[in-house]
Amino acid sequence: MTMIKLLAYPVIFGLLLCSMQAVHAQPSTVNREPSTVNDAWHIVADKIDPANYYGITVANGMIGLVSSPEPMRVKDVVLNGAYDNYGRGRVSNILKGFNFMNMNLDVDGRRVGRADISGYKQVLDMRHAQLTTSYDVGDKLSVNHTLMALRHLPYSALSIVEITAKKDVTITPMAVIEAPDMLQDVRNVYAEIDRPHVLIPLLTSVGKSPSGKYTVAASSSFIFEEKHGSEPDLIHEDWDYNMHLLKFYKKLKAGETYKFAIVGTLISTAHTQDAHNEAERLTIFAALERTERLLKRHNEAWDKLWSSDITIEGDVDATRDVHSAMYHLYSFGREGTALSLSPMGLSGLGYNGHVFWDTELWMYPPMLLLHPEIAKSFLEFRFQLLDEAKQNAFSHGYQGAMYPWESTTTGQEETPVWALTGPFQHHITGCVGWAAWQYYLVTKDKTWLRDRGWPMLKEIADFWASRVERNGVGRYDINNVIGANEWQENIDNNAFTNGMAITVLRYAGDAAKELGMVPNPDWAHVADNIPILKFPDGTTKENATYDGVMIKQADVNLLAYPLKLITNPAQVKKDLDYYEPRMSPEGPAMGNAILTVSAARAGDAERAYKLWVSCYKPNEVPPFGVLSEAAGGTNPYFATGAGGFLQATMMGFGGLDITPQGVVQLKTKLPKGWKSVTITGVGVEKKTFTVR
Repeated sequence: MTMIKLLAYPVIFGLLLCSMQAVHAQPSTVNREPSTVNDAWHIVADKIDPANYYGITVANGMIGLVSSPEPMRVKDVVLNGAYDNYGRGRVSNILKGFNFMNMNLDVDGRRVGRADISGYKQVLDMRHAQLTTSYDVGDKLSVNHTLMALRHLPYSALSIVEITAKKDVTITPMAVIEAPDMLQDVRNVYAEIDRPHVLIPLLTSVGKSPSGKYTVAASSSFIFEEKHGSEPDLIHEDWDYNMHLLKFYKKLKAGETYKFAIVGTLISTAHTQDAHNEAERLTIFAALERTERLLKRHNEAWDKLWSSDITIEGDVDATRDVHSAMYHLYSFGREGTALSLSPMGLSGLGYNGHVFWDTELWMYPPMLLLHPEIAKSFLEFRFQLLDEAKQNAFSHGYQGAMYPWESTTTGQEETPVWALTGPFQHHITGCVGWAAWQYYLVTKDKTWLRDRGWPMLKEIADFWASRVERNGVGRYDINNVIGANEWQENIDNNAFTNGMAITVLRYAGDAAKELGMVPNPDWAHVADNIPILKFPDGTTKENATYDGVMIKQADVNLLAYPLKLITNPAQVKKDLDYYEPRMSPEGPAMGNAILTVSAARAGDAERAYKLWVSCYKPNEVPPFGVLSEAAGGTNPYFATGAGGFLQATMMGFGGLDITPQGVVQLKTKLPKGWKSVTITGVGVEKKTFTVR
């Protein structure tokens, strides 16, 4: 049995389809209601079309709950760190969990559905990660339903329901647990724990993952405000193996407001040995904490996260958009684990929940600056799987460690065999080493460097020293790879791959010196002889056979940022001017995020702003402005794009730069209408940086 290691100490493919033309052709599809949403913390959906609805996610780094257009329902529940074989590619997929926070509501014996309600509105409070749905049921009552994944309890969620009667009615609220189709051998259990001061009802479901590898368990309970003995009588209904519920009847007088809560837990044997009992224990714990204490600790945890913030003075809509990106990364990551981020975070099953370079190059850098303790978890994921990466290198005839392009908790290559990215997209190994050294530069944690960072950097450097083909001075070629621009396969001397190899070979030497060791002299020798190719006019050439065709995303431009191998402003601009018009409108917008950084650092604020807008606005989908991977796409929230967007904001307009001296600020200019950009809580020292 594979267990996810939870530590005692705190430990993507791009935001797609963002041509400049699309920015002007496609207005935002997010509904704005000025009277209630003219702030930077709330996203309001008040014109909801169930046929054109892309849910927002409330998550806490372990469980993700995706909203539904249906009242009191949750569309999907994603459980981090639990993978099994099902679906496409004969590889592991992240698991859906039991939908343990679903509810039904009957009013005077009639089930409430979309046809019965009016004034339907959903509001995401990003400050405290709470989604509140409100609506009226005819002339009978109004409902407020608030859902959250509890930040301080990694496997638990809470719903708070407040119902106000407009006339005398009888309500029948129901707590429902439903099983997704992928779970097998589902069993439903109901129990009541009776104590002199409280009755604890436990609605529980237990099932097996598709291959039987894991047991998955969910449990939920009501929290009533009444004194013990005056709570409503509960009725358990066991409908079938895939669904059961717990309900009660309550008569309300006109004008009366009734309030209750449901708390639940989802966990698996990927996280603990006895998932069934632990799900019930954690639910009992949360139920006896009571609603007020749960809310207090949840809100305090989110207040701590938001001590690291970004504010754009003069543009509240831009600040809200930045907060949305931050909110999702904060929701999908968690301190104190050995878990990383997939391109879709915890918003769905996209890319099977696998971990790519999307973490290290896109989502990790903003998180490193804003919350290094969470970024540490992403690196711990790689460190825990170092032995598997060494085996992968051995299998391919190389030395050191070769990280898989698509990874899960097994550490083995999880790319479907029909995708050539698995055997050939080797820059992922450099990205892991690059991220490790960035962590040290920001934190100066020498203990971590010795125990975690150095073991990874050493093996990664050994990999690249064995990976090059030594064809003479300046010709230590890296042939037969797929670069950042995945549309060109099996090419030689790819600019980004070669640049990343050069960078991490040098970083490994720096790490050795920092720890008082003598670095392997071959690393520097190899780095000095890996070529970066040029066209005759001096433009950096993407690969040996590149002839100017459209590209999927930035590749060469990554040498200027984040690698900083190209620092001459004239060269940076030359490469920017050449590759920007060659970026396909069907390619990843994170490429435009990288171009934004180069333009902003060059002082061309208006060009940078157009690129900045293009890297997220065309990808917003209704009704919350969730970022799709592609313009017009239908995927869940694309966290990779959020990472690129935040880098464009922080490292572009904000001028932040990670150096051997720590985090410094470069001089940049702001676009028209922006009075200032303020970034608070940066790094371990929690510094504040402002551009005016």
